[in-house]
Amino acid sequence: MPDLFQARADDTRAATAPLADRMRPRTLDDFVGQPHILGPGKLLRRAIEADRITSLLFFGPPGTGKTTLARIIANTTKSHFATLNAVLAGVKNIREEIGAAQERLRLHGQRTILFVDEVHRFNKAQQDALLPHVENGTVTFIGATTENPYFEVNKALVSRSRIFELKTLTEDDLRKVAEQALADAQRGYGSRAVQIDGDALDHLVSTANGDARSLLGALELAVETTPSDEAGTIAIDLAVAEDSIQRRAVLYDKEGDAHFDTISAFIKSLRGSDPDAALYWLARMVYAGEDPRFILRRLLIFAAEDIGLADPRALQVATACAAAFDYVGMPEGQFHLAECCLYLATAPKSNSVFAYFDALKHVQNEQTGDVPNPLKDGSRDKAGLGHGIGYKYPHAYRDGYVSEQYLPAEMQGLYFYAPRDMGYERTVAERLAVWRERDAEESIEKRARRYADEDA
Repeated sequence: MPDLFQARADDTRAATAPLADRMRPRTLDDFVGQPHILGPGKLLRRAIEADRITSLLFFGPPGTGKTTLARIIANTTKSHFATLNAVLAGVKNIREEIGAAQERLRLHGQRTILFVDEVHRFNKAQQDALLPHVENGTVTFIGATTENPYFEVNKALVSRSRIFELKTLTEDDLRKVAEQALADAQRGYGSRAVQIDGDALDHLVSTANGDARSLLGALELAVETTPSDEAGTIAIDLAVAEDSIQRRAVLYDKEGDAHFDTISAFIKSLRGSDPDAALYWLARMVYAGEDPRFILRRLLIFAAEDIGLADPRALQVATACAAAFDYVGMPEGQFHLAECCLYLATAPKSNSVFAYFDALKHVQNEQTGDVPNPLKDGSRDKAGLGHGIGYKYPHAYRDGYVSEQYLPAEMQGLYFYAPRDMGYERTVAERLAVWRERDAEESIEKRARRYADEDA
């Protein structure tokens, strides 16, 4: 006999559930984002549609659809679908679910899919209690985690599961999510006259940072707390959007003038060695929702373009900060952005690396000279053509240096690289001055010998 009280409670809960829960997609066709794993013909989509799920681990930031994917599987599978939340469940709960799964399999031949949300919260004893039953097929395991499963989940569970990484939703994805909520008359606001300004929606989408749950929560707050006008319209402008998500909008169009002007101010502040201004423009970009990887890319370029050998460690620091950010993510990754910004702003500056482009211009505009014979590869043609004969091995000479003709003959005496008297490059300049002086003396001696030979 159906439980009428439970059914009524379920109906009430569904009607009063948060918008993000009500709008949770029920089929793959409604699911927004993750085309790399759910696009047409992709493995996970084929497995769900064919009801051929094996043990899975969904890994990704909050609000990207991990739990939703599990619920879609629950709606499409013929297996019994059971859920546990690792924050609340203990070994006892796991054993109860395993016992029920064994009974279903024995009495009805029905398989069980066990979904564990926040699986990284399971301690070793809890994961060990689950492992044997995943191995013997009593349950098909699906785990969801915001943490890297290779570090936070039992290695044995990881090795028995196919891992799918969910990416942060794009702004186009989030707009589609918002449009679905505004258009759906049953679960969303399609039956109400909601009018949202373009800049208000842009602000909600930008500040949601790829999290659909955050976006829908802010949209719900905006709609539910905004009184309708005389015509019954609920008008949501930028001020309402700012209040709903508790963040002030910053003038920053990621594809317009504000984007280019701000990154320009940031780079010029770094180049001008002003750490305070650089931190300000960095904070302004991050607050406005700029992609941190775009900022890190520019920092990596800056380390080579504007600092170079004045401080060779600058590129190492920028590379390490970029790698650390990829490992840590936001919000803690802001520490690595700030550290990189401060190091580069306060480092000595040199743009001598542009010497490369002078060399490139010479290659493009001048006739290419022959490789000097001593520099040619002697491993193949030394005996027949004399290639490589006369090469002076620097390590065989004092200080590991010997004057040699490394440029084509017609380019002798041409210099591209002019080190600056800054930081470590000052040492490079001193060393290079000694070498070039020795080269010049060697050239004078060679010319003198040639003239003597001609006179003789």
